[in-house]
Amino acid sequence: MNIYDIARLSGVSIATVSRVVNDSPKVSDKTKEKVRKVMEENNYTPNVFARGLGLGSMQTLGIICSDVSDPYMAKAVSYLEKNLQGYGYDCILYCSGYEEEDKQQAVERILKKQIDALVLVGSDYACAPHGSGEGNHDSYIHNVAKKLPVFLINGFVEGDNIYCMLTDDFQAVYDVTEELLFSGKKEILFLTNSSSYSAMHKQNGYIAALKAYGMEPKKDLILHSENSIYATRDMLLRQRSLHFDSAVATEDRLAIGVIKYACARGLRIPGEINVIGYNNSELSISSEPELTTIDNRVEVLCKTAIDSIMALLSGNKIRKKQLIKCHLIKRSTTDF
Repeated sequence: MNIYDIARLSGVSIATVSRVVNDSPKVSDKTKEKVRKVMEENNYTPNVFARGLGLGSMQTLGIICSDVSDPYMAKAVSYLEKNLQGYGYDCILYCSGYEEEDKQQAVERILKKQIDALVLVGSDYACAPHGSGEGNHDSYIHNVAKKLPVFLINGFVEGDNIYCMLTDDFQAVYDVTEELLFSGKKEILFLTNSSSYSAMHKQNGYIAALKAYGMEPKKDLILHSENSIYATRDMLLRQRSLHFDSAVATEDRLAIGVIKYACARGLRIPGEINVIGYNNSELSISSEPELTTIDNRVEVLCKTAIDSIMALLSGNKIRKKQLIKCHLIKRSTTDF
C-alpha cells in the first residue's frame, strides 16, 4: 500500500494525500477525515515521499545510468538534468555499471537520499524479452516502486508505480532489414554488444524480417562484439570464412567497426557492403563515409519522461508504457 493507492481509494490526488499527511490548512476537515479513514483502514504509514510532497522540501530526482561515458546515456542524462532544472528540480546521478549486484547497490544508495522519483536510463535495467533466455532480475525495481515512482527510459518492466518510455526497436530493425532484403541483399550480418532488453528486441526484429522473407537466420551472421570500433574491426577480420553483403548494428560504434573492416579488406561501401548503425550519435557523421543509422530519438524519450514525471507528481494519471517510433537517417553507407 502506497500513497497512490491511498489517493485512488480516497478519490483525491496524491498531492491532497500528502497535504493531509502534513495537516495542511489547504485541505478541508471533511477531506482530511475521509483520507485518514482510508489510511487507517489500510494500515498505511506515511513515508518521507508523502511528507516531502506536502512540504515541498525535496524537489529532487534520482537518475541512474550504467555508464555516463556512453554517448547515448550521456545525452540522456544531460537532457534530463538541464530540462528538470526548468521545473525547479535538482538531480542526483549515480553510475551503476552493468553487473546486477552493482545496479541493485546503486539503487539502494540513491534511495537513502531524499528523492521524489527514480529515473533509470537505458535498457540494461529491464528484463530481457520473453523467449530470449534471459532471466528476470528486476525484482529490486518493484521494491523501489513500493516507495516512490520509477521511470524507465528505453526499457520495460511491468508493475505498479513503474512507468516506461521506450523506442520501438523491434519495428525499426525489422523495417531496415526488410529494406535490405527488398534491395536484393541476402547475407545480412547482425552485430550486437549486449543482451539487454533493447538489444534483444532489435535482434528479434532482424530475425522476424528474415523469416517474413522465407529465410532462416544464420548463426554465423549473428555476432556479439565489444562496443568498440577497433575491437569490432579486429573481430570481423579474424572471421576468415565470414561473408556478408550488409550489416545492421545495435550501436554506431559497431557499425563504424564494420566500415574499418571493409577498408582493411578493400571492400567498397555501399557498393559491396551496406552498413547501418543505431543511435544517430555524433560518430555517425564523423565516419567516412557518413553512416546511415537509426535515430532512437533519445531527446523525445527524455522529454516524454519529464512530462510524465511532472504530471504524476502533480496528481495526474499517466500511461504505464509509452512507445516512440524510431527514424532511419539515410547517409552514405547504404544504397537502397
